[in-house]
Amino acid sequence: MNIKGLILLVLLSVASMPKTAQAMTQDVSVWMELKAKDKYERTAIANQGFDIIAVEEDRVIVFGPEKQLAKAAKLGILLERYVQGLSPFDFPQKDEQFTNYTEMSTGLKSLASYYPNLMQLMSIGQTIEKRDIWGVRISAQPAGTLNLPASILMGGHHAREHLSIEISLRTIQYLLQEYANQNPRIVSLLNKFEIFVIPIVNPDGAEFDIATGKYQSWRKNRRPNGDGTYGVDLNRNYGFGWGGAGASKSTSDETYRGPAAFSENETQVVKNFVESHLNARTLLTFHTFSKLVLWPWGHQDGEIANAADIAVFKTMGNRMAKMNGYKPMQSSDLYVASGDTCDWAYGEHGIFAFTFELDPASMWEGGFYPGQAMIEPVFSKNIEPVLYLIESAENPYQAR
Repeated sequence: MNIKGLILLVLLSVASMPKTAQAMTQDVSVWMELKAKDKYERTAIANQGFDIIAVEEDRVIVFGPEKQLAKAAKLGILLERYVQGLSPFDFPQKDEQFTNYTEMSTGLKSLASYYPNLMQLMSIGQTIEKRDIWGVRISAQPAGTLNLPASILMGGHHAREHLSIEISLRTIQYLLQEYANQNPRIVSLLNKFEIFVIPIVNPDGAEFDIATGKYQSWRKNRRPNGDGTYGVDLNRNYGFGWGGAGASKSTSDETYRGPAAFSENETQVVKNFVESHLNARTLLTFHTFSKLVLWPWGHQDGEIANAADIAVFKTMGNRMAKMNGYKPMQSSDLYVASGDTCDWAYGEHGIFAFTFELDPASMWEGGFYPGQAMIEPVFSKNIEPVLYLIESAENPYQAR
């Protein structure tokens, strides 16, 4: 049973409740487009209690209780009503197999309940908009067991890279199901290791990207920068080499690095989590797109000086690239970019940290929005290198 299947069970159980019980479980809400030609009319709408999600040239998108429809109609500002739903944020219908934040949260809670001896779910912190950043621990050994080798996987640093979240979620599902199915390799893995997954580092940004039912091509988080702009590029906000090349100090730029290293809730959460689990010897961040396997350095052209370590990076990177068909390279060979996750994880803590830039290969093949048909084949081609990376955490220097 996959994430969507578990969610469906939860929703069906809600649907089968008496209507009085349903009313206590959820409020029926709707999307609306309301007329608003300037900031004054938008303010008037906000003063009426509407929650403005997005602003367009002559209208706003709002989400709220169904009873607000009558209020909008009475005010003469209602342009269109959308289909009601449990979640205020969702993907376009053609990409409905992608998982929004509400579905992810529900699905992860269901998985933790379904596999209580293998999976622990925890909120490892919150975003600026007070969404939980979920952390998952997967192991057949009890939490707190000493001397377990570990690996950390992360998705969703950048809001529009939804495929990176799906691959994280499907990796969780795969490990749990294959252990239950007595797959010998996975049984051995979970008996020996602990695997930590942060499926979505940037839930605020990811939800904003789908807030209107149309993709916004949003990259950053949702920090109000105080000058009318929003967002910090989380993958330019980590402390090792922060503020160098390839990261902007302009708040309006896509690669805005933030006012200081680790200025953002999300990067602070990752920092604290990693530093609380330094038994992790390998780390992998999923991004999109370009079909690349990347390793440090990203903030400078020069190669890692430690000969033994660079040999490990090259051995593991080339091996994983053969498995998924991607191109292996040092990150700065693509372009120099400072303040990224992997430079920090390796530079500060010696963790062998990699980035997979997932499919597709180019913008012309779908770019950040390649469509839901891409989910399963991209997961299938990447599960083998993911397992290899986890297994290598026992002793990366013996990686072959």
